[in-house]
Amino acid sequence: MFVEKANLHNAGKQHGAGNRFDAMDENTKVSPIEWEIKDYLQYLSVEKGLAENTLKAYAADLNGFSRFLAEQGIDAAGQVAPCHMQAYLSQLKAGGCKPSTMSRKITAVKGLCRYLSEENYLPQDISEPLTGPKQAFTLPQVLSQAEVDRLLALPRLDTPLGLRDKAMLEILYGCGLRVSELIGLSLYDIDEKLAFVRCLGKGEKERIVPVGGKALAALADYLSRGRPALVKGKACRELFVNSHGGPLSRQGFWKIIKAYGQRLGLDIHPHTMRHSVASHLLENGADIRIVQEFLGHSDISTTQIYTHLQVAKLKKEYDACHPRAKRKEVD
Repeated sequence: MFVEKANLHNAGKQHGAGNRFDAMDENTKVSPIEWEIKDYLQYLSVEKGLAENTLKAYAADLNGFSRFLAEQGIDAAGQVAPCHMQAYLSQLKAGGCKPSTMSRKITAVKGLCRYLSEENYLPQDISEPLTGPKQAFTLPQVLSQAEVDRLLALPRLDTPLGLRDKAMLEILYGCGLRVSELIGLSLYDIDEKLAFVRCLGKGEKERIVPVGGKALAALADYLSRGRPALVKGKACRELFVNSHGGPLSRQGFWKIIKAYGQRLGLDIHPHTMRHSVASHLLENGADIRIVQEFLGHSDISTTQIYTHLQVAKLKKEYDACHPRAKRKEVD
């Protein structure tokens, strides 16, 4: 059973939980707070354009918050008080949440409360007691250019899967794509003549990214000798396919790159390549605004984290090489 968003909005703007949902089936097992969360998620999807994976993370965190409220005997946002927010924070701390996980959950709940207040579901934003933990600043994991070269040399070029892996890794590093962007590429998203790739980033935002000669060469080999052997005549518009000729999943790609990393003795994650190319571009003199556009970052502060990598590298070299970098004990 689903309630139209417009009806939910009209009902929600009456503050009392008792009469807001009188029109709902008495036998329904869905609580008002669950409908309010559904409405918020729809708002994030339709009006904010959040990516599917981001929406799934919000949904998981907010459903956890809904279960906490149910344990407190609360089934509508209008019944939530600041003390409940404090109790939720205490539960997160007692549960041993990592600071990053706790911050993400708190961000989701604060966003929900702010939305419900703005839409008059709540008379005011009650999420003020929720304060996230201070997180230590951590730099993203990157590979050196030599490590990237070793990784890209691993796939076998005498098998269809090896040709696919070679093309995927070259495109991933050469274009700085997210994994979702990589596996979402279709046969029609590559312009080999103009050397550009078209991809859909977060929030379904399209961007055009240049692709280098080595990536194009690997892609040409895959399209001529690898992909036909995998799809075996099946109709599949996705550029990269699995061993059965169907669309490759995020989990499938994660296993592939993890296995190659293990062969190098490195713990490589799917996003490692994206971090690496961003760092290498800046290291080789690229303008940060160009790197921002290349990566599809909406906010340059996201790109600026890679400048910290260059500073950290400089500091390491300074400490190792400068004769007066370290203080020595004076006799």
